[in-house]
Amino acid sequence: MSPTSSVTPLPVRRPTSASTPPSHHVGNPPTSFKNPWPSFDNSHGLLTILKARVSPSRNLVPIPSTRDELVQIRKPDFGVSVLGGLKATWIGHATFLVETSAIAGASRGITILLDPVWSNKVGPYGMVGPARFSPTPCSVEDLPDIDAVLISHDHYDHLDSDTVRKIHMRSKGHLRFFCALGMKSCLLGLGVGLKPEEITELDWWDGVQLSVEGVGSVNLVCTPAQHRSGRAPWNFWATLWCSWIVEEITDGAEETQSTDASSSLSEGPQKSSCTGKKLFFAGDTAYCAVTTNEESSHVNASVPPCPAFAEIGDLYGPFDLALLPIGCYSPRSFMSSVHSSPEDSVFTHKDIRSKKSIGMHYGTFRGSLSAHYEDVTEPPKRWKKACEEQGLTWGEDIGLCDIGETVIV
Repeated sequence: MSPTSSVTPLPVRRPTSASTPPSHHVGNPPTSFKNPWPSFDNSHGLLTILKARVSPSRNLVPIPSTRDELVQIRKPDFGVSVLGGLKATWIGHATFLVETSAIAGASRGITILLDPVWSNKVGPYGMVGPARFSPTPCSVEDLPDIDAVLISHDHYDHLDSDTVRKIHMRSKGHLRFFCALGMKSCLLGLGVGLKPEEITELDWWDGVQLSVEGVGSVNLVCTPAQHRSGRAPWNFWATLWCSWIVEEITDGAEETQSTDASSSLSEGPQKSSCTGKKLFFAGDTAYCAVTTNEESSHVNASVPPCPAFAEIGDLYGPFDLALLPIGCYSPRSFMSSVHSSPEDSVFTHKDIRSKKSIGMHYGTFRGSLSAHYEDVTEPPKRWKKACEEQGLTWGEDIGLCDIGETVIV
């Protein structure tokens, strides 16, 4: 039988730049959301996308016919032979299974699924949309018991109704879902059996402590990302997108909890007091909009990069492990507002003060637009090159893992 769990609000830590009402809200209370920084270019509409699809600069490179040039796949063991350490197993694209370090007396740590997607196509009803070219290393049924699911946003390659249905069915009601504002109604609307009390909705900088009976506790913090939302043209921007922080809590390190999270707004930055390992999951995010396809990152951009990552680093860093996106970034003139290039994510690594960052969001699906511009073998090569150009150590500071591989820190 799965253990019971409880969710308690944490005192809110926000950067000094935070405003009331929040600058990413449209309306009060919010009816939609926006990216509040100059690093986001909002001038691209449907016409821009259509032009990009027929542009003569398209360079469609076929997916390699063998796996030799693609991400390698291994059968996961989820690090079961190692009791200590924060573990992250890559399932493909942005899907990870995370397990916190087991505390004294517990047989395992808290298990968390990030943006779970097992379907072969990511689109409405699983019948249209980008097709998976790297299979999952295991089935949903092969997973260990799951305590929580974190969703970064509502796009089909990060929120898959069939996968959510399977995960929820096997949990028998002992599973918690965490998402950003507006996403609760989206999850309930999937029609997969979720109940309102199983879903916790958070704004940027809000956090909760999840306690699992007989296993332990973990802090989960919803943090900003530069992206967008919408599963159909009529609900673009209606739900909030986010990144996530997972903070381990070691014995005796629980934070003082607030019964009213809104009353605990800080007057300035406060450092995290967590004493365990910390993980940052970027979800889907950009770093800085650029105007030409030749610009790999923000260095020559006319606007500064998104400030949220440095703020995350100041408030919650350093991180023991970060999971950062490195694919689906072309064409840069359009995609740079919503997707990071490998070069961008190296700067994100620095901003959040990550000790080790693993590339994700590549090697699994081809974006419907980036498929016309981006060789699927390019992201890992550029990730390694950008690492070395910034004076970082490949395989230690910055790296990659196989699909099915477990990274332990």
